[in-house]
Amino acid sequence: MSLKRYYNLAKNILFPICRSITGEGIKKTLEIIKTQFPKLEIYRVKSGTKVFDWRVPSEWNIKNAYILDKKNKKIIDFKKNNLHLVNYSIPVKKKIKKKLLLKHLHDYKRIPEAIPYITSYYKKYWGFCCSHNQKNQIKKYYGEEDKFKVVINSSLKKNGNLSYGEFLIHGKSKQEILISTYICHPSMANNELSGPIVSMALIKFFLKKKNNKTIRFLFIPETIGSIIFINKNLNYLKENIIGGYNLSCIGDNRMHSCMLSKYGNTLSDQSLMEAYKILNIRPKIYSFLNRGSDERQYCSPGVDLPITSIFRSKYGEYPEYHTSMDNFNLVNLKGLNGGYIVAKKAIEILLKKIVPKSKFLCEPNMGKRSLYPTLSENLTKKYTKDIMNFLTYSDGKNDISNISSFIKLDKKKTIQIFYKLKNLNLISY
Repeated sequence: MSLKRYYNLAKNILFPICRSITGEGIKKTLEIIKTQFPKLEIYRVKSGTKVFDWRVPSEWNIKNAYILDKKNKKIIDFKKNNLHLVNYSIPVKKKIKKKLLLKHLHDYKRIPEAIPYITSYYKKYWGFCCSHNQKNQIKKYYGEEDKFKVVINSSLKKNGNLSYGEFLIHGKSKQEILISTYICHPSMANNELSGPIVSMALIKFFLKKKNNKTIRFLFIPETIGSIIFINKNLNYLKENIIGGYNLSCIGDNRMHSCMLSKYGNTLSDQSLMEAYKILNIRPKIYSFLNRGSDERQYCSPGVDLPITSIFRSKYGEYPEYHTSMDNFNLVNLKGLNGGYIVAKKAIEILLKKIVPKSKFLCEPNMGKRSLYPTLSENLTKKYTKDIMNFLTYSDGKNDISNISSFIKLDKKKTIQIFYKLKNLNLISY
């Protein structure tokens, strides 16, 4: 079973890697995925590149980080758990007193035994993370005048780059389904190795099929990665994407949940809800107002791609989120398989949908094709109206069932019009 293969790959090889939005961790992760899928294209974008209102940040790399107490005892060690370091911390090598150390030492009270995951991508900062219990011990056992040696052996390269991966499964049509997940988080399993695990299993499955639409898989750093991808491909995406899914936190076995696109009425939304119904699953549907992953970018104004998010337990909604407790005790094969089955079924349904798109701006000249009366007294002919109504809703956002409902025509007759217009090369699909 391919899912088990990628589960083992993630658990044993990918999990220990310290990933961020740039740097050697994400490069190494992409190279490992490429060993599974040699045709994965890896792209690099230079630091400082302007993408809409953002700039690609300097490339961050980390070799080592630790804190020594007054007895030269290592009380916090990045090499024991990469969550111990605030991601994107600047280089530091100095001695500080307890009060300053505590200001730069982050913990979560909600899970006192867990190490939190903290980042500071776009503002220069340094810090460490530890459990709430350990922070209390430091408060208790060290005096105010005690000094600690802080060492962060990191680098920020202004001439570096950001990496992301794309894998394309070509179909018969230019119409595309976009599957997006992110690979920028360090050692956490649900958020976010579950998305890449499921994405790899989906690639393996659909590579064996003759697909009537193209499927594009993305492995990107969250937020800045999707912004870069959209900035580079916006016109193409708006022209060809008929639907797709953002996969995140899809590996635990507690529940099924999702977030529909901004207006909740895209083909992706419809296909996902059909999939849940077929699989007899009653998911929790989160409001788009509670968004927090790359659906923010794909559904943003002016972009408005029909992308829906699929979760098991949604990010921010399970106790272990963004902590060291988000591990492979939480994520298991049963949970991953549940997420995989939902995503696969939704994609299969989306692949089968006929989504016509008019090849013309404004109405085509139907008179010269003998589909529109040349005498104005005959303009009310119903067949003519049905054809023109069909074309009106052939905007690449509706399938045959939707168009049938909009134009109030039974599905059989709607399909007949579809084939008529297809044969006349008036629509693509």
